[in-house]
Amino acid sequence: MNNSLRQFTNILFLDIETVSGVPQYEQLDERLQHLWSKKANQYRKNGPETDAELFRQRGGILAEFGKIVSVALGYLIEKQGRYVLTISSLAADDERALLEKFNDYVRRFDLHINRQNGEHATRRSVQLCAHNGREFDFPYLARRILINRLPLPPVLQTQGKKPWEVTHIDTMDLWKFGDFKNYTSLDLLAAVFNIPSSKEEMDGSLVHTVYYDEHDLEKIARYCALDVVNAAQVWTW
Repeated sequence: MNNSLRQFTNILFLDIETVSGVPQYEQLDERLQHLWSKKANQYRKNGPETDAELFRQRGGILAEFGKIVSVALGYLIEKQGRYVLTISSLAADDERALLEKFNDYVRRFDLHINRQNGEHATRRSVQLCAHNGREFDFPYLARRILINRLPLPPVLQTQGKKPWEVTHIDTMDLWKFGDFKNYTSLDLLAAVFNIPSSKEEMDGSLVHTVYYDEHDLEKIARYCALDVVNAAQVWTW
């Protein structure tokens, strides 16, 4: 990395890992069971999947039925004339406590990037960067923050803003080059750029099992952090 990256030191790279809000469909209250059954019809592909099976597979990808168990964050910092990525990994069973830590991290990062510029410099805004962030990470974070009755940080406040005023960076959108039909995984992008994979220990499909069956939150946090490393490497390529 070189000094051309200085302009990107206000970018906060992130990734989240999510699971269903409860381990099993049967543990949802009756009202949510009914609403999940309606939602499950969108995912059922003429197969034998029951509502309970679909909840285990997909309950974590919907903010209304899921929860966040890990948030990894990274940003570029200058050390001895080089720019390196510093990573922080947040993980907790208590989602509200986790999101409070996330909000505090964003607040402190905002202070950090503006303190570096000096009191008379033009104020810089935090920018979030994630792979598929516009479709998943950013709205999921915002929804779960509101569900937990926490204040929404300015960087996630999009209401009333014009599209060009929302400065979120999505590495998947950048790779599309205007192609609205294409979905490219972060792992595939890492492969074509010859970047080591973050999927060696686990992948996203295993998060529910690792969390509820293996009770290994640390493993999920490691995987989440590696995804941030991959996203940052793709962005700075």
